[in-house]
Amino acid sequence: MRVGITGHRGLGPDVEQRVRAMLDTAVKTYDAAELVGISCIADGPDAWFAEAVLRHGGRLEVIVPAGEYRAGLPVGHHAAYDELLSRATDVHETGLTTSDSDAHMAGSEILVGISDEMLAVWDGKPARGYGGTADVVAYAERTGTPVRILWPEGATR
Repeated sequence: MRVGITGHRGLGPDVEQRVRAMLDTAVKTYDAAELVGISCIADGPDAWFAEAVLRHGGRLEVIVPAGEYRAGLPVGHHAAYDELLSRATDVHETGLTTSDSDAHMAGSEILVGISDEMLAVWDGKPARGYGGTADVVAYAERTGTPVRILWPEGATR
């Protein structure tokens, strides 16, 4: 089963803890031998999901939205990004250079296109900018890729 991830970044510590637990639980529902997690490995749910997949014994594929993508992530996340990227069995690139909303959405479209199912750490609200979680969920729904929403009850971002 090829499972992609999309989700809100910048979640507070309480929400992070609850989302990490939800992702761990979700990942454990898949057969580890058949599980391929697909992620852009940004800070937040993308990386937490990738870590959970690897802990469970699944494989990881990474989407790199742009050549400058890593540089646009928080410096404190670079070591985790590099570690996850080094553990990927395959890396998919958009071929774009600038890490902007268009590149992020292009990466998400590749991610959705190669996933059998999507997990979305999403509060159900509209995207704050083009290429946000709501846009990725809408794209998945338009293309017929099933989406499972994970959001802690009562949580806010």
